[in-house]
Amino acid sequence: MSVTDLPTHVASLAERWAQFKLDNPKSRIRDAAQQLGTSEAELLATQCSGQPDAAVVRLTTDFANLLGQVPALGRVMALTRNDSVVHERKGAYEKVSVKGPMGLVLGEDIDLRLFMSHWQFGFAVTENDRRSLQFFTQDGEAVHKIYLTEDSNAAAYNELVSHFRAPEQAPELTTLPAPEPAAETPDADIDVAGFRDAWRALTDTHDFFGMLRQFSVSRTQALRLGPPELVQRLDNTAIVRGLEAAAASGLNIMLFVASRGCIQIHTGPVQRLVTAGPWFNVLDPEFNLHLKLGDVAETWLVKKPTTEGLVHSLELYDAQGRNLLLFFGKRKPGIPEQDAWRELVTGL
Repeated sequence: MSVTDLPTHVASLAERWAQFKLDNPKSRIRDAAQQLGTSEAELLATQCSGQPDAAVVRLTTDFANLLGQVPALGRVMALTRNDSVVHERKGAYEKVSVKGPMGLVLGEDIDLRLFMSHWQFGFAVTENDRRSLQFFTQDGEAVHKIYLTEDSNAAAYNELVSHFRAPEQAPELTTLPAPEPAAETPDADIDVAGFRDAWRALTDTHDFFGMLRQFSVSRTQALRLGPPELVQRLDNTAIVRGLEAAAASGLNIMLFVASRGCIQIHTGPVQRLVTAGPWFNVLDPEFNLHLKLGDVAETWLVKKPTTEGLVHSLELYDAQGRNLLLFFGKRKPGIPEQDAWRELVTGL
């Protein structure tokens, strides 16, 4: 199928994207979608010709079974991002499970929490001989991508794409608007004293989000209204200083980055830190992080009580109150936090 065979509005989008790539050869598809007033998924769909050599193949929405086949690909690169942070981790998908709306990948290298209600579209994409599986929300925003590496099992990838190829390979995609974020409850309507007492009484970090729902408190509102001894606003260079300190000490840390449908976690050291233009980067062989520092509007040191003592984290938010990144010391449930991490983060 050529561009001239496409419906007019799809052909126009395909042509505008082609021209955009010519004019901006180093630009990413996320930037192209924003500039062209569309979504990544809609751009990819324009390349679904249904031909054997198509650059993009639409996949079925049987994502649970598809993800169950990803371990066969071997060593890949997992990518999860939001507008301001990109998290890339190499490794194998291990211990994959999807039960209803929740999914887990619990490998030593690839560590994910999946929120399947946001997974609406999937594509297999070939671009400049780089092959990937890419997944999107109902409005066409990327939730997670899986790229083959030089060590991946290409035959297993081809078999997966063939098995999960959607019967319909139309170049048009019907998207729906993103859900409107819930309105924040006015501070005056919050039981602040009760909320602070509940925070102080926590015994597990995983109970924190249930507590927010219980008191109808947003994430950044919780930081503003939380117990003064357990939350502290820091300047927005704290993340740079924290990562520099971690790199200098070789400390094992945890970095969480979320899209709407996936939280991706790096556990281990960081080594090579590089600033390039607006981006602060970790550029290690197995792990890359790209943070647009100018988007960080709020940085908080947060302490959560557990049965093993306090757990400290650094939390970054943008001007809309969206979480960009969470920074912890390496820790397993039932094991106290590292003293070295606690010294590092409280020193910021």
